Amino acid sequence: MIVKDEFLSKLRRYFNLNLYEVKIWTAMLSRGVSTAGELSDIANVPRSRSYDVLESLEKKGFVIMKLGKPIKYIAVPPSEVVERVKKNVRQDAEESVKRLENLKQTEVLKELKNLHEEGIELVEASDLSGSLKGRHNLYNHLEFTIKNAEESVTIMTTTEGLLRKIEGLTPVFEKIHKRGAKIRIAAPVTEEALPAVREVSKFAEVKDAKLKARFVIVDAKEIIFMVLDDAQVHPTYDIGIWINTPFFASALEELFELAWKDMKPVLEAVEQKVE
Repeated sequence: MIVKDEFLSKLRRYFNLNLYEVKIWTAMLSRGVSTAGELSDIANVPRSRSYDVLESLEKKGFVIMKLGKPIKYIAVPPSEVVERVKKNVRQDAEESVKRLENLKQTEVLKELKNLHEEGIELVEASDLSGSLKGRHNLYNHLEFTIKNAEESVTIMTTTEGLLRKIEGLTPVFEKIHKRGAKIRIAAPVTEEALPAVREVSKFAEVKDAKLKARFVIVDAKEIIFMVLDDAQVHPTYDIGIWINTPFFASALEELFELAWKDMKPVLEAVEQKVE
């Protein structure tokens, strides 16, 4: 049996299997019922490993061991395998979340906090910066930084970036708004974006901006700015820079303030565009 390496690679990613496992599994699917020795020959897997691999696949729900001698294995239908893998992934994720939630109540987290709080005083200001690669990492750090805001969050973004932030960060905006933080967002707003803008306007002031830029300032102390045009870069290759620098952040905040005064509230700006 010949199975393309590209197909095997896809199976490894989708089902989190090693190379021997995908080889044995695809061989099993082509046979339906087979012995470990037969599968070893078909899949070109060392016979000494085939039993271990089949035991692993059995535990994961990919195959069933048939009673009798010689021992044979039965392939579980692929659609059922998908459901079993989904169930296992969901259970593993729930257990991981529970462990992390329980961690909050333990001494472990307190020790970690002490290490960080005591050690942070020794860190040079120039070291409090970093590169964020990939939009997923960018938004994880954006959420972390924004949810710790005490006084203000200033955002300059694109139309697409505005929609992404409304979708992903509105709960965070609501939370910091309740504790008194001021949120301002400037972006080129289209008529199609109005429903989302109305929703976030409960917690933030949104104005229409002609400028095209991507940055976030938190408490006039921290800056996260994106160095690429999001309309021309794949999310995987998006890049951001995070800097903890009150000197530069406060200066950029003042420049934003000057531009903010000339910007129009979203509803007024969109109405004029429609006219």
